[in-house]
Amino acid sequence: MDPAAAPAPVAPPSTAAAAEAAELAAGFIGGDEQSFATLYRDWGALVHRLAARTLGDPREAEDVTQQVFLAAWRGRHGYRPERGPLSAWLVGITRRKTADALSARTRRGELVAVGAVGGGPSGPAPDARPEAALDRVLIAQEMSRLPSAQRQVLDLAFYQDLTQTQIAERTGLPLGTVKSHTRRGLHRLRRSLELDGSSPWMSRR
Repeated sequence: MDPAAAPAPVAPPSTAAAAEAAELAAGFIGGDEQSFATLYRDWGALVHRLAARTLGDPREAEDVTQQVFLAAWRGRHGYRPERGPLSAWLVGITRRKTADALSARTRRGELVAVGAVGGGPSGPAPDARPEAALDRVLIAQEMSRLPSAQRQVLDLAFYQDLTQTQIAERTGLPLGTVKSHTRRGLHRLRRSLELDGSSPWMSRR
């Protein structure tokens, strides 16, 4: 074979870049704040972008980004360079923190739904809370997938603030049937919300 026709060898990774990455990792693990600042500067945008892609809320993604780097700083001694680069380690933390944020959002949504069905305790109206609009959008999307009878009962409870007795009077359904539709609808709603959290970026710990 003509040596001139042989494919050019693939250049190895830059030793300078590898040395720089190793130095950054060592400084970070050792508690050097300048290394931590460099890590945030280099990877903060990526972490925010991944969180925003899943959460759909840039402001919530900012909170998650702060949580990610705070967790990274506190848990820096758990990082093992031989297992992969710092960026991959940060992505793993981002997945967990994003999962936590979505789980918290789901819990808030369930509390809003249950509070509406049961009449709810006295306090600020749901629309008065900043997160209420987000919760309502999330729940409305999942409610649209419920069977019509369950959706009707939960719609009357959630959006019109009717008690189960009032729903029975409005629909002509037996009170026991209303309670059954409510219980089954909330169960399916809860499961749907949990399943919606199972995206590729939602790996659990």
